Amino acid sequence: MTPMRILICDDHKIVRDGLRQILQRLEGVTSIEEAGDGNELLNILKNETFDVILLDITLPEKNGLEILQTVRSKWPSTNVLMLSMHPQEQYAMRALNLGASGYLTKDTASEELLLAVKRVSEGGKYISLSLAERIALHIDKDTTRLKHEVLSGREFEILIKLANGKSLQEISKELCISDKTVSTYRRRILAKMELHKNNELTRYCLENNLI
Repeated sequence: MTPMRILICDDHKIVRDGLRQILQRLEGVTSIEEAGDGNELLNILKNETFDVILLDITLPEKNGLEILQTVRSKWPSTNVLMLSMHPQEQYAMRALNLGASGYLTKDTASEELLLAVKRVSEGGKYISLSLAERIALHIDKDTTRLKHEVLSGREFEILIKLANGKSLQEISKELCISDKTVSTYRRRILAKMELHKNNELTRYCLENNLI
């Protein structure tokens, strides 16, 4: 069995502890390290190599999709398995298009997580069957580029939060950024999508099954 080194990046220690406990059951795992945010992950990668990175999408400062882009740019041979609370096919498609080796939601059964990590460590790709079906349906349905597809990873994340009715203050607290920064993102999102109000964002997201 080839030795396997894994790096977990999630801002919640209880999640990291749970993942570590599951991953220790996988044959061949020799090292499991942890990072609490994207910057810590990037600093670790400057000095160490890993067979698989488990990367959360929702991180403070820079989100997982932004970190994924940096990892794929600087360490292209590194296999990244994205973890998310969001089952939406749009998140998965973005991650895969940016070079992720797989995508799982955090409610995935431990057996499927182990299977995904093993496949990704061997250079393969992994998404669940149910998510693959939803992605296929999404591709069939959308023959033209949708407005939200021009957004960056962070902009898309804030779009979803705004569409769910969260205030600028709530979003700034969740993402550990200032109210002013969230307001700037909001203006940028509205301009890119050619919309004017939050309720238009909500309607758009509902119509396109983003929330």
